[in-house]
This record gives sequence, structure tokens and C-alpha cells, in this order.
Amino acid sequence: MANVLKGKKIILGITGSIAAYKACLIIRGLVKRGAEVQVVITPAGKEFITPITLSALTSKPVISDFFSQRDGTWHSHVDLGLWADAMLVAPATASTIGKMANGVADNMLVTTYLSAKAPVFVAPAMDLDMYAHPSTQRNLEMLRSYGNHIIEPASGELASHLVGKGRMEEPDVIIRHLEEFFAAKDGDLKGKKVLITAGPTREKIDPVRFVGNYSSGKMGVALADECTSRGANVILVSGPMTVDTRYQVYCRCQVEAAEEMYEAVVSHFDEADAVIMAAAVADYAPACTAVQKIKREKTGNISLQLNPTKDIAATVGQMNKAASKRKVLVGFALETDDEHHHAQEKLERKNLDFIVLNSLRDRGAGFQCDTNKICIIDRQGKIASYPLKPKSEVASDIVDRMAELLKTDR
Repeated sequence: MANVLKGKKIILGITGSIAAYKACLIIRGLVKRGAEVQVVITPAGKEFITPITLSALTSKPVISDFFSQRDGTWHSHVDLGLWADAMLVAPATASTIGKMANGVADNMLVTTYLSAKAPVFVAPAMDLDMYAHPSTQRNLEMLRSYGNHIIEPASGELASHLVGKGRMEEPDVIIRHLEEFFAAKDGDLKGKKVLITAGPTREKIDPVRFVGNYSSGKMGVALADECTSRGANVILVSGPMTVDTRYQVYCRCQVEAAEEMYEAVVSHFDEADAVIMAAAVADYAPACTAVQKIKREKTGNISLQLNPTKDIAATVGQMNKAASKRKVLVGFALETDDEHHHAQEKLERKNLDFIVLNSLRDRGAGFQCDTNKICIIDRQGKIASYPLKPKSEVASDIVDRMAELLKTDR
């Protein structure tokens, strides 16, 4: 996965909140990703966490006061504001949010904020009553109107009951917001839309049984994350899965049956620049679905008639032939015999640009695993083989090849 935070200069503003200890986790996550972090802390913030702890994590002196010594040496908030690629205030108390919204520059953090030319991210942290107060809501809206990014836990009944509004978002999610911002700003897929299918489909026999397969959706999710991390707007059409994307996707269509996946892919095809068909779509579905659960005691032996499902890859290949501008089409093949021959034949028959051949021969590859071993076969018959590696790295290899094709005149 592209490391979009590597080399980025981040100002981390810390205020007087009980959540200040979580700033250590934010620093650790940013530094691990290669970012350079400068902490600016309010006087109240130092009551909750010591500057020496923060300095040890950032390898930089913590800035709190305008003057560092009594000899006239001072910290330039202007220079600091110009240095940064982003400023993050986490945790941000109601008091600091009010000062930022209204330009009350009585400490180093707020003066730095007012001088910053980089994007600013704010993660509120306070109790529910303070958060819900009209003045706090007004100040948050003011910050939004200035172009600041407000990072809050997801809304909804579950979130409000479990964590409470006003609670600071978790450190990994805060970092994810920064990654998504820089990916969209700097990634090699910026401005591209990528349609990805993921997971299995379920073809109902009756209300409680279905025909399916062992796909977990991990490969498709890894591809969605890789594309998002490189700036793409991802349209994810996913079957029933227990895994989820790390990054928020542009559009998500959750389906169950092959017919539903077919309809979703066809409806979104025109807006996509590339299509990656990683889902394990059922080739057959029961001809009839029983309305009630089939009882073994009453039925005894049964015969299940299966009809072919619609071929999504073949349909997309035909649509691409008729498109005014060709899209990059990526397919997947899982074969048990004469693998390369069958994969090449599938690529040509379905008009794909390249096909990813999955392995079932190697331990740790294929369904349910966190790793995979693949070959990429292109239209010229060239085969690139890759060793067993994490699916996140496999996704990077696949998207690298897709990105190259997107740069060509099609």
C-alpha cells in the first residue's frame, strides 16, 4: 500500500483534555508511517501529559510557550505554520475550538493555527453536554466554513449509545483521515474511478440455505484500500463478507446474489475508468427458490436444478468494446488444472486487459488467507509471477499494473 504520509510534516496540537494521552498513539502511528511530527501543546495540555513523554516519541522539543528561554529566544508561529504539510488538533477541547473559531490568539497553539497555510484537522474531545451546547456547535460549524476538517466518531444510534458524541475519535481512525486526504491530493490514481467487485455471492435454495463458495472478500478489500490510498474514487460492489475496508470508499453497493452483482456492475460501468473483478461470483444458481424451508422429514432426497448465472466479466468485456473510451479491465481466474492455458483463454474470451491467476496449490494462498500467490497474464501472453506475500502487497502489484495501463492512450 502506498505510504502517503512518508516525509509529511505534521503539527500535532494537544489541548487540556483527558484524551490527551491518546496523542501518544497518534504520534506513534504517524512516525511509524514516516511522518515528521512537531507537538504544540497548550498550558492546560501539560497538566494531562508531560512534554518529555511527547518529545521522546517525536525526537523533537515540544513547543508550548512563545518564549523558550529568558534570553529573548522565541518560537515563530509563522515559520511553524509555513513548515507544516498539515496541522492536527487532537484532542481539541471546547475552549480551544472556540478560540480557533473566533481568532482568540492567546496561546502558541492558536497563533500557529491562525498562521498555518496547510490543511487543518480537528478532533473534538469533551462530554456530551458541552458538545451539544449551541455555542460549541456554532463554533464547529464556523471551523467547517473556514475549510477545516472535523474528525468525529460516526453518527448513528449505535455510535451514540456506545461511545457518546463528543468523544475523541480513535487514533487509528484519525490517522486514516490524514492518509485519505494526502492520497486524494498526491496519489497516482487521483481523479480516477475504479469499480471493484469483492467477496462471494449466495444463491438461495430456500430461506435458510444457499449455494456459495469459500471466498472471504479479503483480496477485493485489499484492492479497494490500495486504490483509495492512491487517490482513486472506489465503487465497491461486495457480496456477503465479514471483512471491511480500512478506508472509506466513494460508493458501496452491498449485494447477495450473482444477479444483484451483475445489475450493480452494469449500472456503474459507464462512470468507471477501470474495473477489477475480484469477486468469486457463483457460476450457477438454483432454478427455483423454495418459499419455505425445505423439510428433510417430508421431502427425503431432493434434486437441485442449477442454471448458469449471467457472466459479469463477459458482459463488461462486450460493453467495453462499445465504449467511446476503453476502460482497463482486470479479471481473476482460479483454476485447478492447466491453469495458465485456461486463464489465457478466459482473458481473450472476455476481452480483459490482464488476468490475475490465483494459486490453490500453495499453502497460505487462495480463499480465507491473508496471503496470496499470483501470476499476472496480459494480452500479449506475458506472464509475471509473484511469490507468496500479504494480500495488501499483492493488491499493490495488481494496481501498479492497472495504473500503468491507465496512463496509456486508450
